[in-house]
Amino acid sequence: MRSHRCEHKLNVFVYGTLLPGEANYHVIAPYVIDSRPGSVRGSLYDYGPYPGLVLDGEGLAAGEWLTVSEEALDPLDELEGYYGPGQDNEYERVYVADAVNPQLSGWVYVWNDSRGCPRIQDGSWRDHARRKGGSSE
Repeated sequence: MRSHRCEHKLNVFVYGTLLPGEANYHVIAPYVIDSRPGSVRGSLYDYGPYPGLVLDGEGLAAGEWLTVSEEALDPLDELEGYYGPGQDNEYERVYVADAVNPQLSGWVYVWNDSRGCPRIQDGSWRDHARRKGGSSE
């Protein structure tokens, strides 16, 4: 039986395969309480089956702010290869504010650089994936 503790909520900005309807949404879906569109300052890069976000301030990356229960962080960290500060992480987990509505803030998984991948010019993974021919699986 679960303990009767307060459920803590937090926001996570998603911009790629964690978006509703995309390949990895099932990882976060059980924890989602609410969602709303948003954007963060940065550039998206096409890694093939998924994108990476670099917070370079050069553009806007489109996505959604998901309000989730705090239990979502463990499966998200596992999916994104985040092992903690100073570790050899695939993605870093950092706290950011929305580019248009700075009162809205939360966690996002980012790269430190483009890793030599092509930039997604319009900042939308969904539109880019559609242009690439839909599913890349």
